Amino acid sequence: MLVLGIETTCDETAASVVALGRAGNGDIRSNVVLSQIAEHAAYGGVVPEIAARAHVAAIDRIVARAMADAGADFGDLDGVAAAAGPGLIGGVMVGLVTGKAIALSAGKPFVAVNHLEAHALTARLTDGISFPYLLLLVSGGHTQLVAVRGVGDYLRLGTTIDDAVGEAFDKVAKMLGLPYPGGPHVEKVAAAGDVRRFDFPRPMHGRATPDFSFSGLKTAVRLAAERIAPLSATDLADICASFQAAIVDVMVERTRVGLRAFREKVGGPPTAVVVAGGVAANEAIRRALQRLTDEAGLRLIVPPQKLCTDNGAMIAWTGIEKLRLGMTDGLDFAARPRWPLDKSAATSPNGKA
Repeated sequence: MLVLGIETTCDETAASVVALGRAGNGDIRSNVVLSQIAEHAAYGGVVPEIAARAHVAAIDRIVARAMADAGADFGDLDGVAAAAGPGLIGGVMVGLVTGKAIALSAGKPFVAVNHLEAHALTARLTDGISFPYLLLLVSGGHTQLVAVRGVGDYLRLGTTIDDAVGEAFDKVAKMLGLPYPGGPHVEKVAAAGDVRRFDFPRPMHGRATPDFSFSGLKTAVRLAAERIAPLSATDLADICASFQAAIVDVMVERTRVGLRAFREKVGGPPTAVVVAGGVAANEAIRRALQRLTDEAGLRLIVPPQKLCTDNGAMIAWTGIEKLRLGMTDGLDFAARPRWPLDKSAATSPNGKA
């Protein structure tokens, strides 16, 4: 099985061709990603209209390059998958229409992919793990703990009630004068800082449900920075280090509660703890979660960084997973700005999927 995957939900234009191996593993034949960071850097965040226009300008050549890198023609494909949401609706429509057009012209099955489901299933592409497992999804738009019980079968255990963790990194970076995207820059500056200088809050600590909140922490950082302004290089490093330490503590404590909720609601332990999304690249968070899973006797799986951030390979793989089960979609499938993994959970408290 050979599937083309297209991803345009935010600020990466991406396409990939993935094959299903004989042993059921995934074989990434190509994975092309064009970042728009330069276009959005001056604004300190993603501008939806700029993103959509950039996708329109790039999508044809990105798909062509992915097919060329894979040594394949459209006729060789067994299906076409495109992210249909959740995300910035203008960008989502670009990739979705492109995928539909290719599927129609080549006479191939079409799969509309939930971007969050693609993140959730990436660990099966990279590590072939079995269900059920616990997913910690940490990105610029989402922070959730999800029980992944099967393809299309998700139970949301916890979510953020305000900012996502990646959003908190970006906003703190912006208020401190650091470049966009904020996460990598905060992490770099924090390496030289004192984590004990500022006693920032650990929101939601001790709550019985594994939900997240970052707005209070963000406010505490702003107030601390204002009290000692203008900031020296040492001040900046100490604030970043203390902020990151608070984030790490929240991630670990909330995941520990999530593991308890998983056992109660799924009826047993997960096969693994999977971390996905751009914030999974943060080394401090990864080390802390590794200690947690080691203590719990569980396997921690963090896909390679290029597969944690938005990419076409995860879309193509989800297409493969769904096609294997006979799941396809019509060409009338509409783009969705919101699309919760757990349909029973509906919209998150912060208004996001």
